[in-house]
Amino acid sequence: MWIRSTLAYRTSFALMAVGNFAASGLDFVVIMLMFSQTDVLGGFSLPEVAFLYGTSSFSLGLADLALGSMDRLGARVRDGTMDILLLRPVPVFAQVAADRFALRRLGRIGQAALVLGWSLTRLEVDWTAGRVLLVPVTAVCGAVIFAAVFTTGAAFQFWAQDAAEVQNSFTYGGNAMLQYPPTVFAKDLVRGVTFIIPLAFVNWLPALRLMGRPDPLGLPGWVDFLGPAVAALMAAGAGLAWRCGLRAYRSTGS
Repeated sequence: MWIRSTLAYRTSFALMAVGNFAASGLDFVVIMLMFSQTDVLGGFSLPEVAFLYGTSSFSLGLADLALGSMDRLGARVRDGTMDILLLRPVPVFAQVAADRFALRRLGRIGQAALVLGWSLTRLEVDWTAGRVLLVPVTAVCGAVIFAAVFTTGAAFQFWAQDAAEVQNSFTYGGNAMLQYPPTVFAKDLVRGVTFIIPLAFVNWLPALRLMGRPDPLGLPGWVDFLGPAVAALMAAGAGLAWRCGLRAYRSTGS
């Protein structure tokens, strides 16, 4: 329904998608301005940072397209309109995810894909079948990890009712952090996004393996390949949090 509504005004949709493309591209413009003054950032070249930017933004774009409307759940809990979703013979999760589905978010995905494609042509990597496969696996696993964070944040709103910005700090804020090399951050922060909220598996650890760079935490090499397992565990945990939150919903009584 929302897609049909969006495409009813094709010029408006095209302008909004282009605007989304341009707005998300400003982050990469900042990176290019940095490299206009230096050759390396944290020991990483422009193509390497572009790869980090492309993988992180592409993964977030996919998750945002599918579940970006989850931050509206708090408003539904506060005003009682969550009851309407519970009465329909459709899974509540699907309804919340599809609420005001924004096709314009394809602009972010397209912009990230362009940067990622450019970086792949500039990276000094000995491409093997395993390294080629690592790129799409990284993008998909990253999207699942971000989707799990979106879902967990939405589940938290069943209790907090107004915690959308907390969720955004880990999704959009996490994306902003992952666009830069881990070597520019304090090790305590890197440990936190590796062992507590494992956003490092979105792109940092797979990228270090792909580029042949050492892990700043000195972790064993096999850890770099745990992205699929981490994504599966986070998805399972997010599903459990969602079910617990849905059972805890008590409506407004209105």
